[in-house]
Amino acid sequence: MLGAILGDIVGSAYERRPTKRVDFPLFLPESRFTDDTVLTAATAEALMCQAAAGPASEEERAERYAARYRRYYFRYPDAGFGGMFRAWCRAPGLPVQESYGNGGAMRVSPIGFALDTPQAVLREAEISCRFTHRHPEGTAGAQAAALAVFLARTGCSKEEIAVRIRRRFGYDLSRPLRSIRPGFVFDSRAGYSVPPAIRAFLESDDVESAIRLAVSLGGDSDTMACIAGGIAHAYYGAVPPPLARQGLARLDGSLRGVVCAFCTRYRIPGAEAWA
Repeated sequence: MLGAILGDIVGSAYERRPTKRVDFPLFLPESRFTDDTVLTAATAEALMCQAAAGPASEEERAERYAARYRRYYFRYPDAGFGGMFRAWCRAPGLPVQESYGNGGAMRVSPIGFALDTPQAVLREAEISCRFTHRHPEGTAGAQAAALAVFLARTGCSKEEIAVRIRRRFGYDLSRPLRSIRPGFVFDSRAGYSVPPAIRAFLESDDVESAIRLAVSLGGDSDTMACIAGGIAHAYYGAVPPPLARQGLARLDGSLRGVVCAFCTRYRIPGAEAWA
């Protein structure tokens, strides 16, 4: 989860001015958290509340996610939310959003950390998307990102992660980033942006390099780095304390509190660096 937030913060400065390099400055004066972090925290809070409340139906859980997402939108309305999501938050009577974007994938890393089986992770990721990303492409992107976090957290090799994601979702994860990078452009479709974000993790050596590789594609940099960073954190086990402190210093007290509580509740490495 910390890796996802760091990816969002680092990538935020390069969304409007993309880079194709990996040796860019990690933090700039304009580096900030965006809707990726806000909704990741909302997902984390929803999971903690569900754990405390006890068993609930899928419909009830979907409504809890939706309520949290709306609540966090109104807390942070200037965090960079997309137009469709803003409209949905402001008009609760609107029909379910059939979005095929990567907005569901950017916020699901807590699901991969909190749940105990692949089946539960896939189901919960789908439930979290029911009100906002019900298009099959949007749902699949969220499920793939959450499953990758789970597999990384539970000791799977990179090769096994790649095989299982490919078999389940049909994503081509074999193309090296060096061949993807030159023609890659900003496109928030889940099927376009989630596979390269996972590939960035597969080529990485640590959390920082996963984030750098994702940003260097020059696309939807904050979201792709958020996805890659979340998987990398789960795989490598911790975020280097200096990196964690720099990123999390950019959160306000409310977001920091949610992240710390979630990491403590689910024994996620890294929170001790800044708590």
